[in-house]
Amino acid sequence: CPHISHHTLQILSVIPRVSALFSTYFNYNTDGYEGDTAEDRKSQDGSETMPFIDESPTMSPHLCAQGQDGEAVSPTPPEGGDTEKGLEMKKLVLSGFLASEEIYINQLEALLLPMKPLKATATTSKPVLTMEQIDTIFFMIQDIFEIHKEFYDALSPNIQQWDEKVTVGHLFQKLASQLGVYKAFVDNYKMAVETAEKCSQANSQFQKISENLKVKGPKESKDCTTSATMEGKSISIDQWWDLLKHTPKDHPDFPLLQDALRISQNFLSSINEEIDPRRTAVTTPKGEVRQLVKDGFLVEVSEGTRKLRHVFLFTDLLLCAKMKKTAVGKHQQYECKWYIPLADLSFQTLDDSDSLPHVQTLPEHEIEEMKIKISIIKSDIQKEKKAQKGQSRNVDRLRKKMNEQESCLLLHSPTIPFRIHNKHGKSYLFLLSSDYERSEWRESIQKLQKKDLQACVLSSVELQVLTGSCFKLRTVHNIPVTSNKDDEESPGLYGFLHVIVHKATGFKESANLYCTLEVDSFGYFVSKAKTRVFRDTTEPQWNEEFEIELEGSQCLRILCYEKCYDKTKLNKDDNEIVDKIMGKGQVQLDPQTVQSKNWHMDVIEMNGIKVEFSMKFTSRDLSLKRTPSKKQSGVFGVKISVVTKRERSKVPYIVRQCIEEVEKRGIDEVGIYRISGVATDIQALKAAFDANTKDILMMLSDMDINAIAGTLKLYFRELPEPLLTDRLYPAFMEGIALSDPAAKENCMMHLLRSLPDPNLITFLTLLEHLKRVAEKEPVNKMSLHNLATVFGPTLLRPSESESSKAHITLASDIWSHDVMAQVQVLLYYLQHPPISFAELKKNTLYFSTDV
Repeated sequence: CPHISHHTLQILSVIPRVSALFSTYFNYNTDGYEGDTAEDRKSQDGSETMPFIDESPTMSPHLCAQGQDGEAVSPTPPEGGDTEKGLEMKKLVLSGFLASEEIYINQLEALLLPMKPLKATATTSKPVLTMEQIDTIFFMIQDIFEIHKEFYDALSPNIQQWDEKVTVGHLFQKLASQLGVYKAFVDNYKMAVETAEKCSQANSQFQKISENLKVKGPKESKDCTTSATMEGKSISIDQWWDLLKHTPKDHPDFPLLQDALRISQNFLSSINEEIDPRRTAVTTPKGEVRQLVKDGFLVEVSEGTRKLRHVFLFTDLLLCAKMKKTAVGKHQQYECKWYIPLADLSFQTLDDSDSLPHVQTLPEHEIEEMKIKISIIKSDIQKEKKAQKGQSRNVDRLRKKMNEQESCLLLHSPTIPFRIHNKHGKSYLFLLSSDYERSEWRESIQKLQKKDLQACVLSSVELQVLTGSCFKLRTVHNIPVTSNKDDEESPGLYGFLHVIVHKATGFKESANLYCTLEVDSFGYFVSKAKTRVFRDTTEPQWNEEFEIELEGSQCLRILCYEKCYDKTKLNKDDNEIVDKIMGKGQVQLDPQTVQSKNWHMDVIEMNGIKVEFSMKFTSRDLSLKRTPSKKQSGVFGVKISVVTKRERSKVPYIVRQCIEEVEKRGIDEVGIYRISGVATDIQALKAAFDANTKDILMMLSDMDINAIAGTLKLYFRELPEPLLTDRLYPAFMEGIALSDPAAKENCMMHLLRSLPDPNLITFLTLLEHLKRVAEKEPVNKMSLHNLATVFGPTLLRPSESESSKAHITLASDIWSHDVMAQVQVLLYYLQHPPISFAELKKNTLYFSTDV
């Protein structure tokens, strides 16, 4: 329907009166901001389809005229005896403005007439257009109408009651300051045209409305859509120059009109410079460019509740928005929750009286259960794809279910506070998943604040335009969850990443330096390892190896810190000493690179600092094999009964010594048993215990506490059979699944009674230790559930032969049904501590002698 298509374009072309301002700079087409010829702007029937450009004759110089210094040339105002004549000319020019405005407002009013009934039908069972289509086609028309109606109503009495001293410059200044509304219209123009065309071709009712508009319009014209009357007498830049030219320099209007012209010129310059189809900036009403610097999804604590927000950092303000709920198939839109001008934003330390608000938190077992559900759904999706090729209904249903679980996990997992304030005393709190992310936001804001920023207050229209632009400007489009990724994207790595942090260079001054390692897991980042502090140096050489467990990870981050030993420097938000981040960087985990058997060396450059490291990857099934030691003289890989009999002890010496050292100086360590120890240190301790070295106690006292914790975990992991035995493993799995509390207690205690004495006493000793560690959770951040997650699979995972007999398959994803059950077993005993060993052996009320 070419005629209707052309006509809908003409309906839209009435709006951008600002197009008259574009004549000196560029011609606009639907593909972007590129020049074209008058012929290119014609439709197939030869008529204009793009916003009209006013080419009315004028005596004024063009806006782009420049002086010798490159600045725009101002028109020469009347002087001396020409003043009276100039003021008379000024009245004529203003009368022309008024006539143009009257025609233009009538045209806008006519265009708004069908919008109201269209909106009324949108809520009925048989809508002509959806609300989304109406909002797209008629985008900003109401706002433009109101701007010009206000301008006309204010200007009209001044012309009717003309006086040489009358001032109108402030009206033009305000009109110029609202050019950003036109920019918003122009940004939407292409989408509006496409939507109007589709609606005209698909909907006969809208087609009739378009035809009716063609013969109805303002009194000034029988055909409001003809190219002659649709554009009316647009206010051209040349007319603005005429107005300034006929205003004396000493008239109060002169500086105001100059300012209005300057704003217009800045606005047009910014438009002219936009050649990137994916624009990263929005123009302010004053014609200045507001660039998007950074955006992303953050969890905000609002009224004690976690809310997922999309935060946009512009060159002059921080905007916090949320996605509006829209019907299926409709375009997404943002709603502004709040904004802070960067000139008013600070990270000031809070007073002691200002504490963090109560934050809604989920129990850790629910967090872990979410991870398990996500992993199960992932597995089900893969099975559906293989079983039902071409049938996507079940896959779509599972994807939706997984998206809900992942979004909930992403909302409730972050714990690191990031607080900002404005000068009016209002504070906002975000929770982030990593120090890396917090540092990125802080640094980006502080970099912008080094510029000369002015505080700004956005009007409702400006805020609407800015929020509307966020959808186009955003660089992060989806919540970072697996369900939003394409099938072709890597699912990430599951297993163990071995990383050696060699050294760092590029420091200008000596400092106490260390590095931390983070990897992504379920859409957020987790700190996994930490090097020792290398004191007073510019060239730290750690050469420390770490084994990091990966859970679908795709990225490794390295942060380099300067250690702060001044305990008076506390972050009031999280009550932790603030160590200064010297540099940070990240590297993608390419499966083909890291899965090779050889070490892969790499360098991360961060703020002039270079950190050298090596890494290799081992799949989970290879890493978790229980391999009996060939040498029975040691302790690693040797049955616990053999070791205790040789040592003539109830609990292996290695277990007792590691527990004692952790409780002596590691119980307050953040992430104890979760943060990886240095692999080379762990291997050194392993060798020392295997050889029964005499100076083992000296080694323990000098060794990093995370290495000692890692040695204890390694000992249980390398037992030829789990501490809770292969024989009882199926019974433990059945017992933990019982729903009746009394039956579960009876079963779980019965199973404990059935363990061999060395296994039972060692297990009870470890339980008591882990409970003491968990008592320090406010300091070390290790809860009973955290500890159960670390030790559960280590203490229960059956040996390879038993796994095969029981048909237990180790999935690539560690959060399988089996792992969940293993964690739950240990957590049960931590939460329901059994009675002492002696009483347990004597108690016959609960237990029989057989399993």
